[in-house]
Amino acid sequence: MEKHLANILRIGLFGSIISLLLFTAFKPKSPAPLKVFILAGQSNMVGHGELEKGDRGNLNNLVENDEKEEYQHLVNEKGDWKVREDVFIYFNHQEKIHTGGLTVGYGANENTIGPELEFGNVVGDHFDEDVLIIKTAWGGKSLAVDFFPPGDPMNIKPPLAAGDTGYFYVQMISIVNEVLGQLEDRVPSYKGQGYEIMGFGWHQGWNDRINQEANDAYRENMIRFIKEVRKDLGVPKLPFVMATTGMSGWDETHPRALSLMEAQLAVADLPEFMGNVKVVDTRDFWRDVHDSPANQSYHWNRNAESYFLIGKSMGESMIDILKPCFMIRAENT
Repeated sequence: MEKHLANILRIGLFGSIISLLLFTAFKPKSPAPLKVFILAGQSNMVGHGELEKGDRGNLNNLVENDEKEEYQHLVNEKGDWKVREDVFIYFNHQEKIHTGGLTVGYGANENTIGPELEFGNVVGDHFDEDVLIIKTAWGGKSLAVDFFPPGDPMNIKPPLAAGDTGYFYVQMISIVNEVLGQLEDRVPSYKGQGYEIMGFGWHQGWNDRINQEANDAYRENMIRFIKEVRKDLGVPKLPFVMATTGMSGWDETHPRALSLMEAQLAVADLPEFMGNVKVVDTRDFWRDVHDSPANQSYHWNRNAESYFLIGKSMGESMIDILKPCFMIRAENT
C-alpha cells in the first residue's frame, strides 16, 4: 500500500513538473497586456538598409567595425543575427506576410532593414511586457493622396483601388484591425492577456516633397492624419512620433525639401499635440554616397546606419512621450 501510494505521489509530482514546464515555455514576459506599436509610411519605412551589399554602410560592416559596441546587441554569441523572443513583428509586404520574432530582414527583402529593427529593440528593452510591431508601408505613396484620411464614409465615395484618395489609409487601418483580431496566431506568447495600442511611428515624405501642391498642404494634411488615426484606432491621445524626410542631410537646399521638413517639424507645435506628438529631425543620420552601399539619395543611399539611427531615435522619442502617460496612470491608481 505504501509503495503504491509512493508511486502515485511520484506520478503526481512528475505531472506537476511537466505542467509547470509547459506553462513556462509559453508564458509571456508579463501577464500584463501586450504592447502594440504601429509603424507606417512609404519606401523608407519599408526599409532599404543593406545587410551585406557594398563595402561600406551595410549592417555587417557596422557590426564588424563596432568599436563603441553600438551594434553588438544585434548578434548572438555565435555572431548570428539575434532573434528576439519578446518583440514580434507583422509586415504584409507585396502580398507576402512576414512575421515572427524581431530580427533583420523585415525591410524591402530578407537582406534589408528599415527603422523597425532598432525601434523594436528600444521599446522591447523598455517594457516588461511583450511587444508587437505592426508595420504598414508601401513604396511611392503620398500623404496628399494615398494616405489622405477619407473621412466619413457616409458622405464620400470609398476608395476601392490603389490611386483612389485614401486607399492606403484604409488599407493601413484594416491591416491593424485584422492583426489585432488574430493575436494568438501572430504572438506565440499571447494567451488572451489583452493588448494596448501604445504608439504610432511615421516615416514618409518623398512623394509630397516633389510635388508643390502636396508640399503646401503637408502640415494640415498631417494634422488631419494624426487626428483620424487616433479616432479610427480608438485612442484619443495616441502617442505619435514622426521622422522627417531628411535625405541629403544639412546640405539640402531644395526649397520644397526644406519647406516639407519645416512642415513636419511644425506639426508638434500644435497645442493639442504638445506632449503627445514628437518629430525627429533626421538630417544628422544622412551618410554620403562614398560611405554607403549605393547612390540612391531617396533611400538614404541604402545605408543601414541611417535606418538604424532613425529607428533608434524614433524609439527613444516614443519612450519620452510615454513616460508622462505612465506617471499619470500611476497617480490615478
